[in-house]
Amino acid sequence: MKTYALALALLATLSLNAQAQQAAQAAQPAPAGAPKPALNVKLVAAQSQNWPQTLSATGNLAAWQEVAVGSETGGLRLVKVEAQVGDAVKKGQLLAQLASETLEAELAATRAGLREAEVAARDAAAQAARVQALAGGDAVSAQQVEQLQAAAAAAAARLESLKAQLRAAEVRLSHTRVLAPDDGVIAAREALPGALAQPGQELFRLIRQGRLEWRAEVPAPELAQLKPGQAVTLTPVGGSALEGRVRVVAPKVDPATRNGLVYVDLLKPGAARAGMFARGEFQLQSGAVIALPQSAVLLRNGFAYVFQIDKEMRVRQRKVELGRRVGEAVEVRSGVKAGDLVVAQGLGFLADGDLVKVVK
Repeated sequence: MKTYALALALLATLSLNAQAQQAAQAAQPAPAGAPKPALNVKLVAAQSQNWPQTLSATGNLAAWQEVAVGSETGGLRLVKVEAQVGDAVKKGQLLAQLASETLEAELAATRAGLREAEVAARDAAAQAARVQALAGGDAVSAQQVEQLQAAAAAAAARLESLKAQLRAAEVRLSHTRVLAPDDGVIAAREALPGALAQPGQELFRLIRQGRLEWRAEVPAPELAQLKPGQAVTLTPVGGSALEGRVRVVAPKVDPATRNGLVYVDLLKPGAARAGMFARGEFQLQSGAVIALPQSAVLLRNGFAYVFQIDKEMRVRQRKVELGRRVGEAVEVRSGVKAGDLVVAQGLGFLADGDLVKVVK
């Protein structure tokens, strides 16, 4: 019995010693050589995608063609102005009316003289015909025949002269009505009621057919990529995007800027106005690019970076060169290749060399 009691006491002592050792080990701090990951991250692969190639440019909007509408008759007073700036007008529409009383009186006098000349020409022709019938006899001399024939010819010439004067008078009278030479929009107006119009004076400036164009300035080496008919998307400052088509590429380059002009017709100008500045992109052929989500690129100190994972599960910062942006994706021109894995998001919380844990 004593032996059995001693054995129980020994077992109890060993158990207490084991528990004490475990408690002591639990109370000791963890070893310093086991760092914890700074962040859980997800990875994304750089992908090769087929994107439409574009060429960016800037330039001004301008009228496709502007027409100066002026007076062809001088010294007449403007009695009526029918068009204002911004008005849409049709070809042949009355824009302004000049005083026509003087020219109407001249036209009436010319018509009266014409009628008189017609009577005189008919009488002279009849006399010449009668004398010509009697020529060769003793009643009429050859000299009389020649004189009457000359008088008839002179009367006919005067008649033609008065007809020409009548046409000129009618033209001068028609010039008192200033008409629109084509459909369009009035861009400027100098006509003032009561003012005396001078020959050649510009009264209105008309944007033909209301058409606008974008005159893009493109570097000379890039001009060879552009051809008539190519699609263009442009955005005026403060406006919405517009669609256009290349009409013509200028045959020369400005020697000062080394840029050439590309004329782009706007399909629907909308609220765009001549003189506005616009940025645009010419749509070229499609091509392969390396693309990443924008969240996988960190912009810092004017440069772009991505973070890759090394074998020790630490992030390594790598500088990249960016290109275009389409939606939520960005083109990476250098620094990574298709299939490379980079951190997908949360880059602002990482520093080069941080230990991370990759999660799916």
